[in-house]
Amino acid sequence: MTEDFESYELAEPRIADRFRGFLPVVIDVETGGFNHQTDALLEIAAVMIEMTPMGELRPGVTHRFHVQPFHGSRMDPASLAVNGIDPHHPLRPALPEKEVLTQLFREIRKEVRERECTRAVLVGHNASFDLNFLNAAIARTDIKRNPFHPFSSFDTATLAGVAFGQTVLSRAIVAAGLEWDPDAAHSAIYDAERTAALFCIICNKFRSLYEDACERAPQLTQREPPQADEGTA
Repeated sequence: MTEDFESYELAEPRIADRFRGFLPVVIDVETGGFNHQTDALLEIAAVMIEMTPMGELRPGVTHRFHVQPFHGSRMDPASLAVNGIDPHHPLRPALPEKEVLTQLFREIRKEVRERECTRAVLVGHNASFDLNFLNAAIARTDIKRNPFHPFSSFDTATLAGVAFGQTVLSRAIVAAGLEWDPDAAHSAIYDAERTAALFCIICNKFRSLYEDACERAPQLTQREPPQADEGTA
């Protein structure tokens, strides 16, 4: 019994165990407006979350894509003024939505598999906005192998409000002790990477609560079963 206990204690922590088999992936989208059904998806960035051998979360690799507006989509000039995107610039390396999602989801499924997780869960600042635009693009393009949970998410606006008393991303970043560059804000890659850093800081600060819960109710640490539609490629 002693040897088994020691081997358990010395086992390297896994992110698959931290969130019941879910792999957090930070998503930020830049769009042509606020309506996910009618407004264009113009940029998307994803930051993988990984775990160190000491059990701390940290941002991993980033993927970023420029997206071609879907046919008939709406693009509000006020929204384009905020994110600074010119959807029709001849040098903008934009790809069709289906190609973007196919490439991105391939990378996410690979990460899910390598981390021995069951599926991804979206992390976002005001996560419902990003998840709604992502799900609308999935429906438009008829993507079948979506690695994300269809409705669950981690919202850093909520988490930062609890941890730091701030819900606006720029304020939450500063409250967490990180740098915020207003000139770089409102690009998908910058906001996603800042959101990933914020998520990791909050989770790491809450680590003792998680570990206490595992000791108090170990039966609740069971992972979600794999989904029937998940593949291996």
